[in-house]
Amino acid sequence: MSSFTLPTINDNPDGSWGPSPSNLPGQFKFKEIPYAPYSKSDKLGRFADWNDISGDNRPAGAGAASGQGGTRGGGQGGRGRRDGQPAFGSGTASAFNYIHFEDESSFSLVDTKTGTTRRGGPQSRGRGTGRGGPGFGGRGTGHRGGRGGFNPRGGGRGGGRRGWRDWEKSNRTREASVAISPDWSMLEEIEFHRLAKLRLEVEEPDELGSYGRLCAYDKTFDRVTTKTERPLQPVDRIKYNTTTSDDPVIQNLAAKETATVYTTDVILSVLMCATRSVYPWDIVILREGNKLFFDKRDGGPFDTVTVNENASDPPQDTPTANPNNPNEKVAVPETPSINSATSLSLEASYINQNFGFLSVIEKPPPPVIDLEKPNPFYGPDETEPLASCGYRYRLFDLGVTADEDIKICVRTEVDAYTPGQGNPQQGQGLVTIRALNEFDSRAQGSGGAPDWRTKLDSQRGAVVATEMKNNSCKLAKWTVQSILAGADLMKIGYISRANPRDNTRHVILSTTSIRPGDFAGQLNVSLHNGWGIVRTVTDLCMKQPEGKYVLVKDPNKPVIRLYAVPLNAFTGDDDEDDGQFEGEDPESAT
Repeated sequence: MSSFTLPTINDNPDGSWGPSPSNLPGQFKFKEIPYAPYSKSDKLGRFADWNDISGDNRPAGAGAASGQGGTRGGGQGGRGRRDGQPAFGSGTASAFNYIHFEDESSFSLVDTKTGTTRRGGPQSRGRGTGRGGPGFGGRGTGHRGGRGGFNPRGGGRGGGRRGWRDWEKSNRTREASVAISPDWSMLEEIEFHRLAKLRLEVEEPDELGSYGRLCAYDKTFDRVTTKTERPLQPVDRIKYNTTTSDDPVIQNLAAKETATVYTTDVILSVLMCATRSVYPWDIVILREGNKLFFDKRDGGPFDTVTVNENASDPPQDTPTANPNNPNEKVAVPETPSINSATSLSLEASYINQNFGFLSVIEKPPPPVIDLEKPNPFYGPDETEPLASCGYRYRLFDLGVTADEDIKICVRTEVDAYTPGQGNPQQGQGLVTIRALNEFDSRAQGSGGAPDWRTKLDSQRGAVVATEMKNNSCKLAKWTVQSILAGADLMKIGYISRANPRDNTRHVILSTTSIRPGDFAGQLNVSLHNGWGIVRTVTDLCMKQPEGKYVLVKDPNKPVIRLYAVPLNAFTGDDDEDDGQFEGEDPESAT
């Protein structure tokens, strides 16, 4: 009669896969080495990792499957099965897998093939970035920008001449707005995607006082067209841009414990619109007792206006060398280009200042309105005329609950008032004046902008849409400043060069009026998110001891970092020895 005999099963009390080491030749030769599945298609990685400091330098296949140094599902970064066991062929420890190191991250391939297609590329049939107008190409964004109109630079995402100097565009690096000293200690690092999730609802502010004098806005500028352009004439006026800690009004309010945080609308708008920023910036923060002062540095990025910061290919300062060919000679011009980022920023600041001075009526009628108190920065020995400017000090409550007493005092600015729209002394009919500038629609860094002289009257929507794309951060900051100041209207001028090759003569082509709240909706600006960012930064600084700190936007990454700095940073030793503010005369920025 047939029978079946069970085979001998060698039990392994150690729990490792396979037979017990005692039944194998060389009793301790293969002890603690688990069975590692393999496949002929597997590629050989590193044979040994001499830089591994974890203490586990066993050969490949000796760590992940036994649970030592690996993770559930077949080791770190590997694909595993649902039962937690390593997938076939992935039992090798992650320390021995082949990884591309940083030394190869700088390599890029210049693709010059004409038939290459990709999503959104010149020969793609997918959607472009919209149907609005030039630069936003519709279907098949090619060299003519789809349905949106003609675009000489290709328009749309991926349009234009792909592959041309791609190494230069992908490896452009910017310098930080402030040199990071090795003595500084980094306290916090926050990515933009985390900031975008914050939210805080803030009620209407309280008025603490108004200072300065306001002129009426000249409504004749609203009737300017490209056919009746007006020259932009320089006007000699004084307008102050004093930092927070040098403001005598804020010093008096701080002495009375009016608020927890003190700042200006220019600084606060940068923080509230931080997630849109591309260029670097920094905010100096001083904690004094239970008070925080948000300051700007002299000559920092807050004193100038950016141009096409959010464009896909923004203006650049100097040419860069090819990292794949260090011996390649790069022609550096003897004189800086008028279309470089720095030159355009100075030009835009000049245009904004003079357009605000020129577009108001300084001689009555209508009358010049004196606010509650005179200009706090204009000394008795000043002889040059003041510009039309009103300072409104407003108090916002950032408390989440009724028990929290966290308030922020903001110095806001308005530039003029609209006659017949109420009493400006009571905050009615106030106006902020800004200017967008065109330099050369065919130059590098123009962002695919159409020619204003031919499109501004007939296709204003396309021009506005392009500016909203290329200058998203700048327009958002202007809108937030107007809302913080309680302005009823924003006046935005469209100013172009009289000759694209001359950055000294400009003409006014048009002026538009818009309500700040409506414009914030068009730009998708969330004030609730902005206040959430302000409250988060405030909480981070209030957790730190008394001292000086600086909040820095990384020049090349969407990250902000908080550093602790010495008290004498950014200022002379004699100006701030003990952390107290000196009541020195404010400097003027004309």
